[in-house]
Amino acid sequence: KMLTHHFDKFAAKTRNVWDDVAAEIFRKTNFISLAALSLLVAAAILSLPTETMDIICGAVLIVILIQAGIWGNRIITFFLTRYAKKREKLEPGAGMPVSVFKFIAKLLLWTVLLLLILDNLGINVTTLVAGLGVGGIAVALAVQNILGDLFSSLSILLDKPFTPGDFIVVDDLMGTVEHIGLKTTRICSIHGEQIIFSNSDLLQSRIRNYRKMRERRVLFSVGVTYQTPQDKLAAIPGIIEEAIKACENVRFERSHFKNFGDYALNFESVYHVSSRDYTAYMN
Repeated sequence: KMLTHHFDKFAAKTRNVWDDVAAEIFRKTNFISLAALSLLVAAAILSLPTETMDIICGAVLIVILIQAGIWGNRIITFFLTRYAKKREKLEPGAGMPVSVFKFIAKLLLWTVLLLLILDNLGINVTTLVAGLGVGGIAVALAVQNILGDLFSSLSILLDKPFTPGDFIVVDDLMGTVEHIGLKTTRICSIHGEQIIFSNSDLLQSRIRNYRKMRERRVLFSVGVTYQTPQDKLAAIPGIIEEAIKACENVRFERSHFKNFGDYALNFESVYHVSSRDYTAYMN
């Protein structure tokens, strides 16, 4: 503990990441692993019988592998958390995939260590892996929907069609993305309730993301009666243009006569609102 305390104080004074890693390793070093190494050294000095030494070496190796797993677990968390914080500063929500990668990396680490421990105990790992392969296929078929959502989650987090905080429209549902999970994505609708989508269903839908929109293009039509005098008809595009240009944060594009309707003469106009805010557009 004293060594860890002094190492932490030293690491806090520097900007080098590797002394921080070393400090994390010291902090996660278990007393049992140190005791196991001491036992191994003592057994070697005492020249114990071969069978006894084999048992001690096997036990110590298992302890060391578990300790290595704890160290690896902490190192994975340290670097991925550090990376997530940097990404979050540059782009809010960009650090969310880290939790998924962290889970996968730790799962792979402990799977490898478990196989090494079983091999050290004399269990035929090759047969076990083959059996797990067959069993894995059966499990995959049983949970294919869950796996589909998991891979869809990875696709969303890597491809980023949307991120937390984006306003999206899915079919006739719309709202702000609150959370992207391993199985579901949660959206807060414009009415306040929470809408939960399955990730696989979400990717199979047509999604409109308004967060990426720099300006909103608006097209509208105006109809006037056939009895409208010619001079007033000619003035309508100019009147519409003046009305649009009088508004703030709006860019006029065009206004002209479109067609002869069943009951009216139709004029079409287009303008752009230099904001993605829906309230600004409605105003």
